Amino acid sequence: MTAASPSTPAGIAELLAFYASAGVDDALEDAPINRFAEAAKSAERRPAERTPAAPRREAAPESRTAPEQAPARVENPPAPLSGLDAANIPDAPARVPAAAAVPDEAQAAAARQLAASASTLDELRQHMAAFDGCNLKFTAKNLVFADGNPNADLMLVGEAPGRDEDLEGLPFVGRSGRLLDRMLAAIGLDRGSAYIANVIPWRPPGNRTPTPHETEICRPFIERQIELVNPKVLINLGGPSAKTLLNTTEGILRLRGNWRVHTTASGIAIPAMPTLHPAYLLRTPAHKKLAWRDFLEVKAKLRGLA
Repeated sequence: MTAASPSTPAGIAELLAFYASAGVDDALEDAPINRFAEAAKSAERRPAERTPAAPRREAAPESRTAPEQAPARVENPPAPLSGLDAANIPDAPARVPAAAAVPDEAQAAAARQLAASASTLDELRQHMAAFDGCNLKFTAKNLVFADGNPNADLMLVGEAPGRDEDLEGLPFVGRSGRLLDRMLAAIGLDRGSAYIANVIPWRPPGNRTPTPHETEICRPFIERQIELVNPKVLINLGGPSAKTLLNTTEGILRLRGNWRVHTTASGIAIPAMPTLHPAYLLRTPAHKKLAWRDFLEVKAKLRGLA
């Protein structure tokens, strides 16, 4: 106890009653106890354990077969081989790491060259499947190229595939895809009368946001894809798609509902409508009315261009 602790039985009883009412259920010393030191002292005082000697057995006659001896016990077994040791064994298979590329301007230039050399959508898909300049390819399961009718008047472009899209190799097949199908049906269209793609064709790990370098590397592919499809109207689903393809820094809530223009490398101007991404609408259902207005604008534009 400390110097301020009560010394009379009545004082001690009163203090214990206070501790009990306060929820104290264990007694502690004033100074911490080093249990490790106590264990070490106990080990020093404990006599060393000895293995009792085995009873002496008479030698077996030479004509009788001696029993098999148990294998000697290894006191210090060898440590398991490390990765470097295993690699030195002739029969150990060598593991070849996947190729990786530094996301820089050289990779973006290679993507621009490949994209420009594609004269058809099939060639573009082949070039993208063989392209190793974007590290997202090595963590994704599938290349998510496109879905729908490449001869359609309407093309929709999102940002990047999610988990369901990565598994199936098609864009917008999860919950947001089902909502997009209902949005298209509301203006009399479906996947057979529209063409759907993404700015990024490979799923980022954990659905993280693509980096600016990754977006710039993939930009030539989606721009060439739009140029080959040559739709009458383009819908940018979400802010990343609108910012990448319309060269703007404005937010999607400011962009949506206002017609913009996407200009292809050959100089073709395509009317573009930025709108809210279906995944955002699932999180914010109150804004579905805004997307509905945008799709009505698209419907009217398609009728005017027919």
